[in-house]
Amino acid sequence: MSERIEVLLSEEEVNRRIRQIGAQISEDYAGRPVHLVCVLKGGSFFMCELAKRITVPVSLDFMSVSSYGGDTKSSGVVKIVKDLDEAISGRNVIVVEDIVDSGRTLSYLLEMLKGRGPESVRLCTLLDKPERRVVDVSVDYTGFRIPDEFVVGYGLDYDQKYRNLPYIGVVKFD
Repeated sequence: MSERIEVLLSEEEVNRRIRQIGAQISEDYAGRPVHLVCVLKGGSFFMCELAKRITVPVSLDFMSVSSYGGDTKSSGVVKIVKDLDEAISGRNVIVVEDIVDSGRTLSYLLEMLKGRGPESVRLCTLLDKPERRVVDVSVDYTGFRIPDEFVVGYGLDYDQKYRNLPYIGVVKFD
């Protein structure tokens, strides 16, 4: 079986929306620094582009979490594979994610981070699939709400392929 990619969101659409989110974050945090926490691996492309478009001081850190184990479905058990390098106490934290679907992992992660004493914790995602939600997660900054399709590009992958696409595409199997 081979796959092909159909464009869902063009590079221009994605870049335009990231500029808008960066401007909104800059306005919301005027005069205050923000600490972006990227959820690896997929969120790295989005976070780098977003950080370039935020005008208030920005610091960055990275986390890697897993709730899949060896399966393709979330187990609901979250494992921290790589924790933050810096403390977040007193900081305005924005968790940056590539996509929010079931909400299980992010719900756990957000509660864990809130327990570390930040000034605030908000969630920013490039893509949101609200109809897949099984745990209520409040998304503060959303790039695009998308249908329940398997998407790649801009950090999202299929079998470690297609992360480097500059647009969001839907994987179609032939």
